[in-house]
Amino acid sequence: MTAATHSLHPYDALTPDIILAAVETYGLHCTGGLLALNSYENRVYRVDTEEGSPCVAKFYRPGRWNEAVILEEHSFALQLAEHEIPVVAPLKRQDGATLSHHAGFRFAIFPWQPGRAPELNTRDDRALLGRYLGRLHLLGAAEPFQQRARLGIEEFGQQSVRYLKEHDIVPEELRASFFTITEYLFPPIEAAFQAAGEAAWIRLHGDCHLGNILWTGTGPHLVDFDDCLTGPAIQDLWMLLSGEREEMQMQLADVLSGYTPFMEFNSAELRLIEPLRTLRMLRYMTWLAERWDDPAFPRNFPWFNTRRYWEEQVLTLKQQAAALDEPPLTWLA
Repeated sequence: MTAATHSLHPYDALTPDIILAAVETYGLHCTGGLLALNSYENRVYRVDTEEGSPCVAKFYRPGRWNEAVILEEHSFALQLAEHEIPVVAPLKRQDGATLSHHAGFRFAIFPWQPGRAPELNTRDDRALLGRYLGRLHLLGAAEPFQQRARLGIEEFGQQSVRYLKEHDIVPEELRASFFTITEYLFPPIEAAFQAAGEAAWIRLHGDCHLGNILWTGTGPHLVDFDDCLTGPAIQDLWMLLSGEREEMQMQLADVLSGYTPFMEFNSAELRLIEPLRTLRMLRYMTWLAERWDDPAFPRNFPWFNTRRYWEEQVLTLKQQAAALDEPPLTWLA
């Protein structure tokens, strides 16, 4: 894989003047203060306004989602907000629309939500987050997505491996090792999904890691529903767990102590934690490869295009293969 030429990427046209002009189509008055936030898939900015509170402008990556898919993201976030579940939902224009167009870009405006990254060091904090996720999933189970993706082995795993193979992403001298271990991963993943076959598939946040949670004096606020999808409830829970097995089991029990008064949890889904982790790893590698023509990616992920990175991935996937053979976590209810 070689460095790409970045001169014609669509985001090159997204200048500060265009960003500010787009925000002002909402009737806001910008002061000129503009701060790029930590987002690579889309372009997201904090914009200062004369109205007092800053706002967040999110410019969707051209060519990724169609309009119906984006609007379903917005609709889900707005539903959650209407039920007083603490999420950051898009603002509506005067005509009620949440998705706008300016200078060839699709964008949405969100309120600025202060907060810090959660630490989840206490049982009470973990239970509180579980409570909100239980409420989110209860509403998520009320009706299905019609447009959003479904979390599947083919879509997130097999297609990812095929992309890496067909586009010669992995260095030649590591291809045999890499693709041998990826082939080994799928049988236990498929077996785990079959064993958890009765798991309910519902609307989810989809990317519920600590970076997408802001903690305030009143508790957590979920942000960035860009990857919301249909999947098993455990997808929104497993990324909250860390440490050794005993630590993760305690953390899981705390989260579920807040979750289960609102939403039933099927313990069969615990079989899916390591399979879902594996699919996320494969999808992440492919995401970086797919976005390599965007200058933001070589600039922020310079290690991706190196032999050392792929050597580490071979080792990590071997470790993950061993994890797939381990018994699942148990719920210490």
